[in-house]
Amino acid sequence: MSSPARAVASVTDTPHRLLEAAAEAFADRGFHATTTRDIASRAGLSPAGVYVHFSSKEELLYQLSREGHEVARDMLLAAASGAGSPTEALRAIMGRFATWHAEHFRVARIVQYEFANLTAEHRDAVLALRKQIDAVVRDVVTAGVASGEFTVDDVPDTTLALMSMAVDVARWYDPEIKRTPEAIGAAYADLGLRLVGAGQRRPT
Repeated sequence: MSSPARAVASVTDTPHRLLEAAAEAFADRGFHATTTRDIASRAGLSPAGVYVHFSSKEELLYQLSREGHEVARDMLLAAASGAGSPTEALRAIMGRFATWHAEHFRVARIVQYEFANLTAEHRDAVLALRKQIDAVVRDVVTAGVASGEFTVDDVPDTTLALMSMAVDVARWYDPEIKRTPEAIGAAYADLGLRLVGAGQRRPT
């Protein structure tokens, strides 16, 4: 499995090392218990070296969260655009999203559990990205209802349920379990299609 910060994009080597170190520190100690000295030590830098690239540990948390959400959004957009039908699109979205949350469970946990520690401005920016992710899935569900492939009464609630299922993988996943991220993704793809009643046309 790749290291936690491999889930997000890097700009140069040092900022990437700092993001990776921050992800590991936040996962091990929590945001409040982590100091910039902890992060610098893990990255092989002096504490002052952190501030050359990031103004605070909160900015590190924000960058991890922002880039993680951008990766997830782009991944789901690619899954949806590469599918030939809403059913295929939803299967790809659920499979990839659940797999991603298993492969990058540490970053995903940080994003979910440390969200309240972002500044109001940074929370708003991340929430905007979450709305974009939600919109990708909602559009696929809406298209599936329109085509008759899905039987859904409440598209927003169903979209929320689908995303919640996949995100929750990060909470319980452990590398020691026997199921691989790919197997989890395949299972959640099937579960997602069951939730929208794929292939179960209503009687007229």
